[in-house]
Amino acid sequence: MDDLSALRELEAEVPALTGDARAAGRARLARAMAEEARRTPSRAVPRRLVLRAGFAATAAAAVAAVAVASDDRPAPRMTTLSAAQVLRRAADRTRAEGAGVPVPRGDQYLYAKEVSTRTPLKGGKRTTHTDEYWISVDGSRLSRYVYDGRTKDEPPSAHSVRWPPTEYAKLAELPTDPEKLLALFDASGSRGDAAYTDLCLLMRGPRVMPPGLQAAAFEALALLPGIVLDDDEVDALGRHGIGVSYPGMSFGPVFERSTYAYLGMRMEGVRGAKPVGGELKGGEKYTEVKGLVKSGVVDGIGQRPR
Repeated sequence: MDDLSALRELEAEVPALTGDARAAGRARLARAMAEEARRTPSRAVPRRLVLRAGFAATAAAAVAAVAVASDDRPAPRMTTLSAAQVLRRAADRTRAEGAGVPVPRGDQYLYAKEVSTRTPLKGGKRTTHTDEYWISVDGSRLSRYVYDGRTKDEPPSAHSVRWPPTEYAKLAELPTDPEKLLALFDASGSRGDAAYTDLCLLMRGPRVMPPGLQAAAFEALALLPGIVLDDDEVDALGRHGIGVSYPGMSFGPVFERSTYAYLGMRMEGVRGAKPVGGELKGGEKYTEVKGLVKSGVVDGIGQRPR
């Protein structure tokens, strides 16, 4: 299962965007990870580890991989700008780029292409793969996901509820005010790792956002206390940028250094870890970086934006 598949597993047959809906979505992700773990005797996987699994999962036919928080990462090197300033500049850029973009029709598809690289932390072969997605705008048509050459088709799901939603109309219902968006994701009011996780999940959803939504997500991240910069991150396409991270979390967005364009997501994980005594043990630690190549709206599966 790859990380976008994990996002699509976050379905809940309850009203969208409520605390219950988000909890049910996380429960579905937990069940998906439990299914991956059936190959070995296991106990329940802790919730915090299950949440992070959504970012590091690979194709369902591949070996299980679970992303975990990295406590031994070096302290981030700060730049002259704060993390909040970088996020706000990224918001300004994406808001300007989204101005005047037409609303896609329900019979069209949200397209995205991205390249991912995975590097073992203790040496070993670095691997690279390319993914493409054609997601039905209104959920009423077949959607297609191509993971490193392997194709997975999903049937229409107009009546299902997902978190984050993939249907454009449901995304358009989300607030574009950063304070309201953060409040929606942060029912406890703690402005902690749960809000950070949900905002990053939103970024890992469809790459074509309604006007102002991605900007609001960046600005909502800027409101979280403890947000820091990881200087000189490199995305899967070799582009140097600035990463944003949150204490104790193993994933975060990367932005181009000079333009503040959103490049993709960086994450850390463990391949082949096994649950022992309620904790994940062993396995090979790695860093994975995703780089967005192209996104847009097309009329049919197999088409690509110019």
